[in-house]
Amino acid sequence: MVNHVFHGLQHLPRFQAENLEHNKTMFEQVNEMATKKGCTPGQLALAWVHHQGSDFCPIPGTTEIENFDQNIGALSVKVTPEEMGELESIASAEAVKGDRYGSGGTNFTWMDSDTPPLSSWRSE
Repeated sequence: MVNHVFHGLQHLPRFQAENLEHNKTMFEQVNEMATKKGCTPGQLALAWVHHQGSDFCPIPGTTEIENFDQNIGALSVKVTPEEMGELESIASAEAVKGDRYGSGGTNFTWMDSDTPPLSSWRSE
C-alpha cells in the first residue's frame, strides 16, 4: 500500500528526486520533535494549527477510526512558543522545496481565499 501511495506522489514536485531528500530531512526534524513530545508528527502538525490562535481550527479528514482517535489526541498536545518557532523555522513555506501540485493541477491555497475576519462573524 505504501509503495502504491508513493507511486502516485512521485509525480508531484515536492516528491521528485531533486526535492524529496530536502523535504525528507524537514520531516525527520518534525518527527524527532514529535517523538520527544510523545505524539505523532500528524498530531504535532494539528496542534501547531490549533495553537495559531482562537480563530484557527484544523479540520482533518479521515475514514479510519484509528486516525480519528489520533486526530482527537492532538488536542492534548501542548506546543510552547519556543516549539512553535522551531516548527515554523523547520517547515516554513519558503523552506519546502517543490510546488505542492504540478502544472495543470489545483493550486488553490489559503492565500487565495477570501475568508472574512473572525470579528465579522455573527453568532445567532
